[in-house]
Amino acid sequence: MRDKVLKWALDTYGSTPESLWAKTPDDVVLRHQSNKKWYAILMKVRRSVLGLDGDEIIDIINVKCDTLEIDFLSHQQGFFKGYHMNKNHWLTILLDGSVPLETVCGLIEQSFDMTAPKLKKKK
Repeated sequence: MRDKVLKWALDTYGSTPESLWAKTPDDVVLRHQSNKKWYAILMKVRRSVLGLDGDEIIDIINVKCDTLEIDFLSHQQGFFKGYHMNKNHWLTILLDGSVPLETVCGLIEQSFDMTAPKLKKKK
């Protein structure tokens, strides 16, 4: 599913994945072109770091999300409070098929909007 998410982000926003860390080249961020803010982070982590059974490596994505929605979704299968991010503002989603691609993309859209440049009000 990771490849489908990255293709969707490229097709929708023109975003190409950016690897920031030499030790973990598979961990990538997706940024806004204009303000360079991250709107998604795709990582490979061990299942155990999310409190799941097993130690195999899995794909996850972190997206910025409304606090109330994080509280609601984190009680459902495939969702967690932000791994390695601010747990009040970021949501972690498993990319193992437990969350449909359409849902993942909808949450990416929300994150994209939340991190978009703010329009300045005219005085």
